Amino acid sequence: MSKAHLPELKKFMDKILSLQLNDGRHVQGILHIFDPFMNLVVDESVELAPGGQQNNIGMVVIRGTSTPMLEASEQV
Repeated sequence: MSKAHLPELKKFMDKILSLQLNDGRHVQGILHIFDPFMNLVVDESVELAPGGQQNNIGMVVIRGTSTPMLEASEQV
């Protein structure tokens, strides 16, 4: 059995990320921690709804399989 490799997310720790989820929602927040399966804990999260509405959702856990795209919103 091979060891799971950690995703290259260390450089994104404590940075603001913008995440697109499989269901079309967008979440923005600070990456707090992650695991080898790319499950993410994002703090101070805001859901960016269509029409410019923002919903504060606090600390969330996002499964790695739910995140097809993420990008840093600040310099890494």
